[in-house]
Parts: sequence; structure tokens; C-alpha cells
Amino acid sequence: MDSILNFIKLEESDGMLLYWLKEILVAVLVFAFFYALARLLRYILITLGPRFTSFTKTDLDDRILLRITPPASFLVVCAGLYYAVRTLPLPEKAHLLASGLLFIIIVVILTNIAYRVTDELLNWYASRLSEQVSNGLNRQLIPLVEKLISIFLIGTALIITLKHFNYDILSLVTALGIGSLAIGMAAKDTLANMISGFTLMIDRPFRIGDRIQLTGGQLGDVIDIGLRSTKIKTMDNTFLIIPNSELCNTILINMAFPDVRAKGRINLGVAYGSDIEAVKKLLVETAMEIPDVLRDPAPEGYFVSFGESALNMALFFWVENYTNVFSATDRINSLIVKRFQENGINIPYPTRTVLVEKD
Repeated sequence: MDSILNFIKLEESDGMLLYWLKEILVAVLVFAFFYALARLLRYILITLGPRFTSFTKTDLDDRILLRITPPASFLVVCAGLYYAVRTLPLPEKAHLLASGLLFIIIVVILTNIAYRVTDELLNWYASRLSEQVSNGLNRQLIPLVEKLISIFLIGTALIITLKHFNYDILSLVTALGIGSLAIGMAAKDTLANMISGFTLMIDRPFRIGDRIQLTGGQLGDVIDIGLRSTKIKTMDNTFLIIPNSELCNTILINMAFPDVRAKGRINLGVAYGSDIEAVKKLLVETAMEIPDVLRDPAPEGYFVSFGESALNMALFFWVENYTNVFSATDRINSLIVKRFQENGINIPYPTRTVLVEKD
């Protein structure tokens, strides 16, 4: 060791070639030290790290260690390269250029590490959210949050880099603020729709796949909830695209909430003089013959009102999924006609009696 130190010690009698050889040797030794340090760090994170993270109940820390190990070890190598270049007797401009380039690389690596950590945190949170609540929130909100975090990290890295090179950050921030104000004034409707879209993702009045009915009577399934608009596929296989700001300020019916079960209703009239209890019993028995109709809650028949030419009845039934309401209603109606004919129950036509008086 003493012989190595004596060799690399600079003396005035050294020639130019020997002088540079010693300088390069010092730089190589500095880089080798940091390279060995990087290998040691990688060994600790891969081998010893899981032993400590095994004491936790979640695998989040294991996944974070696995994601940050490559860039963390590469960061130590770049730091070694940075200090190795600093030891070389290069011109001041060369030092500034090399140091600046390495500084940018280190900032990029640190930004990448921060992104990987936040990405694992978001994925872990999305998985826990999907286990607790079965909805498509993670499909809508998590990509948006990832984009916002990416923009924030890139902006922070850019500001740190510009600050390192002595650029005026205040003027840049002021220019960005004025530009954002001008863009906000020019695109206020777009911004209102984007904020409303974010509100829909957080408040969740409906989810992707839910069937909703608007105040205008439009009925359809939610296909996508975007930042600007929401796409709804109607029953006639057309797309209804509605701005999010309108959806946030309107009343709608979500047929898939609190669950996908749906209640159907059939209105009909029977002739005056019919046995009401027998009609109600027959309606319930007819509904129970349809496989799609639930037994719990069971179908119910009611005598609703006295009509002009008929006794108005109503049959209520439940199906497992709201998409089966129309098909179940069709099958029940067809079977009701058959059962009424078999039991002699008439469904009367509307009638009018006209009295003509002559002088």
C-alpha cells in the first residue's frame, strides 16, 4: 500500500506522461472504490434487504426494493464517475461540462427512483382498493394520478437542473404562471370539463359498465369516463358523448347501484267482476314460472285502482341483473296472456257508452 501511495504522489520531477498516468490512476482508484460500493449496495438491497422486509405484513417494501435496486446502484457508479472526473487536472471548461453532464444524469436517476417508488405505492393502493370495492376506479383515477406525479417530478427535476446552472427560476415560474392564466381564460370550458371529470372519478356517482338514465330519458351503459367527456352506449347501439360539466350538474338514475338487481313492473287491467285475489295469485304464479325472476324477493301482485273499463292490476318482480328486465317482462307478458285464457280471465278493451237523446 505504501508503494502505491508513493507511486501516485505527484512530484515536480515527474514527466508529463508519468504525471497523467498518476492522475488517471487516482481517478481509476476513485471510480473503482465507488464501483465496489455500488456492488456492495446491490448485494445489501438484494440479499439482506428482504430479510428485514420479511417482518412486515405487506409485500410493498419488497417490491420497492426490487424496483429501486438497479437505479440506486447505477447512481453510486455515476457519483464515482463524477468524483473521478473532479480529480483529473482538466481545464475549467472541461470540468464544468463533464460535471454538468454527470449532474444531469444523477438528477435523471433520482427522478427515476422517485417515480418507481410512487408507481409501486399507487399500484399497491389500487390493488387494495379493488379488493375492498369492486369498481373501475383504479382504471380511471390511477393513470391520471400517475400522469400528474410524472409531470411534477419532471418539473422538479427541470427546476433543480436549471438552478444548478444558475438560471433565473423566478422568471421562468412567472412566465409559466402568466401563460397558465392565459390558457385558463381561453380554455375555461375545457378546464371546467376536466375538473368535472376529476370530480366524477372521485365522487363516483356511476362507474364504467353501469347503466344510467338521464333526465332527458336517454338510457345506456357507461363505456368510458374521460377528462373532458363521458361516453355512454345507448340501447340502439349508438354512442352518447356528454361533457363532464353537464353530468356533474344534472340528475341521473344509476340502475347498477347499490347492486345490479333490478325491479320490473307490469301494468294490466282485468274485467269488472273478476276475482281479484285469484288474479293476484295467478300473476305471482305466472312470474314464478320464469327462470330469470328471483324467488327472494318474491313477485308481488297488487290491485292498483279502478279504471274506466277495467280493474287496474300491477305485478312487481325482481331479476338478478338489470339487463334481464326487458327479456323477463316479455316472457311474463306472453305467459300471462296464456294463463288468463286458460282460467277465463278477460282483459277488456277500452269502451265508451254514448247516449243519444232525440227531441
